[in-house]
Amino acid sequence: MGVEQKLGNMGVVTMRLEDAVNWARTGSMWPVLFGLACCAIEMMAAQASNYDLSRFGMELNRASPRQSDLMIVAGRVSRKMAPVVRRLYDQMPEPKWVLSMGDCASTTGVFNNYALIQGVDEVVPVDVYVAGCPPRPEALIHGIITLHEKDKGESLQDWS
Repeated sequence: MGVEQKLGNMGVVTMRLEDAVNWARTGSMWPVLFGLACCAIEMMAAQASNYDLSRFGMELNRASPRQSDLMIVAGRVSRKMAPVVRRLYDQMPEPKWVLSMGDCASTTGVFNNYALIQGVDEVVPVDVYVAGCPPRPEALIHGIITLHEKDKGESLQDWS
């Protein structure tokens, strides 16, 4: 006899603890503001009423890394800014994710010179790349959904 037969139709939901934790994580990701170039305008547009990132639990874009768990790097990262990006990443609490938004953040795009690093993945580990120059808000939302799907498949033992 299973739990369903014992409880009847009382409206009780049973689920694994791992699924509940992953659901809570994906429903409450708070991104840290880190716009370095024109991609930041598209990131702000995704937060506006036309695209509404609030439906994904991203009501608040935090300026403090200690209150956020998702870093969206939007734009090219210079060698002078790279230690700052790393320091902000290190200050974020676990679990934390990084989304590289745009060609400049992923590969420096058309800006190939000595002052820029050739992708933010040289500084911090990147979970999702969003392509485009600059990527549309729809592409950012697709990257966030991809990150949610990746997060839903993680086990609790991965974070211990």
